[in-house]
Amino acid sequence: MHIPLDYETLRLIWWALLGVLLIGFALTDGYDLGVASLLPFVARDDEERRLTINTIAPHWEGHQVWLILGGGAIFAAWPFVYAVSFSGFYLAMFLVLASLILRPVAFKYRSKHSDPAWRARWDWALFVGGFVPALVFGVAVGNVLIGAPFSFDSDLRMTYEGSLLGLFTPFTLLTGLLSVTMLVTHGAGWLALKVEEGAVLRRARRIGSAAAIASVVLFALGGVMVAKAGMGMRLMGVVDASGPSNPLMSASAAASGAWLDNYAAHSWMVLAPALGLIGPMLALLGISTRRAWVQFAGSSLAILGTVATVGCSMFPFILPSSIDPKSSLTVWNASSSHLTLFIMLVVTIIFLPIVLAYTAWVMKVLSGRITLADVRTSPDFY
Repeated sequence: MHIPLDYETLRLIWWALLGVLLIGFALTDGYDLGVASLLPFVARDDEERRLTINTIAPHWEGHQVWLILGGGAIFAAWPFVYAVSFSGFYLAMFLVLASLILRPVAFKYRSKHSDPAWRARWDWALFVGGFVPALVFGVAVGNVLIGAPFSFDSDLRMTYEGSLLGLFTPFTLLTGLLSVTMLVTHGAGWLALKVEEGAVLRRARRIGSAAAIASVVLFALGGVMVAKAGMGMRLMGVVDASGPSNPLMSASAAASGAWLDNYAAHSWMVLAPALGLIGPMLALLGISTRRAWVQFAGSSLAILGTVATVGCSMFPFILPSSIDPKSSLTVWNASSSHLTLFIMLVVTIIFLPIVLAYTAWVMKVLSGRITLADVRTSPDFY
């Protein structure tokens, strides 16, 4: 079968597509997680909590598609990455999934009983389902930056030497908190678009302002820590971008503090961290001027810039090893076959626009603000 794109190009395309899927998940389900994390703090009574919950109730299920697509893309396009991350980070992923499972249960069950204590318990379950995944996803990104403790033997059998508690270090807790503040800012931006002027919106603006400022500080501090700690790896020797996907047959990697190298080699990449800093500032501007779309656009740019910063900093590494640098997984040594990547690309070209078009259509149909009067009178609201 003749494949019109060479192996190196397909690997680059799928590296970029992985970033697109992760950004898509963070942008869409991110405001669901942010609103859930805000729930106990912006809503004081049952009507206010119902108002807050129903801003995300019609959307959250559809947004899970991006999480599934991201996991599926890693499985199919980067099987070594899937094997290491889903095995090594198993307990952390179980914690995330257990938290995410609380969300649909809480949505469905809180309205089954009018008892305030009953509803309060499910509201806290919604909070856990928003806060814990936001924190753990950020911690996971921090661990990717510092490297995971895995290695391959001569038969490509993977050994992981870490533990759940070992994932939580000062740097990874910082990235976890950055993830939380970033998504809380995004959730506050979504509430600015969806709820009427009132107590809930005022509280969301106040918390969103604090979260946006914290995002700028934590993002800058994270960059300083990356530079001071000398995080990063470089590929040593000749790199065969079209070579076989085998970590043990590729150019070896050496720990050398190289996560800032790409910005000197490719100046356009500086746009990513610039957006990571400008985005929260734009969100603050939107809050101060009461322009909801500016606020939401700022929080969206912050997410795009932060995720892109990680990808641009690490390229061509996807998952470095902290204990055996030569086992590190890169764009060039961890992908599926040439044919597999091409077939998947064709499928993606067909179906990704459908997902995007459907998402845009749903957002248009469900646009508009929700009011307390809607909560009181609509039989379809939770």
